Amino acid sequence: MEAYAVLETGGKQTLVKVGDKIEIEKLSVEAGQDTVLTTVCAVSDGTTLKVGTPYVEGASVTLTIDGHKRGKKVINFKAKRRKGDRRLVGHRQSLTVATVKAIA
Repeated sequence: MEAYAVLETGGKQTLVKVGDKIEIEKLSVEAGQDTVLTTVCAVSDGTTLKVGTPYVEGASVTLTIDGHKRGKKVINFKAKRRKGDRRLVGHRQSLTVATVKAIA
């Protein structure tokens, strides 16, 4: 079995393996640079699994930042019937595209 980790960033958890391309909430790191995230909830080397409370001590995931982009637009529409009360709100999340370089 292949090594993997469960990474928490932006309030969301993501299962990653070495070589995966992931889209996470925007990090303040420039494109082309490496960054190390230590918010690892679980890590496996292929045979054993370590689960943290809430994070695994000493575990880290190294990411190479490929770039930044804007996510898909999410539309929130609310209306109250028979009142003429309508509200339309749109949101686009800023994302960071990264490649998993190493899991330690």
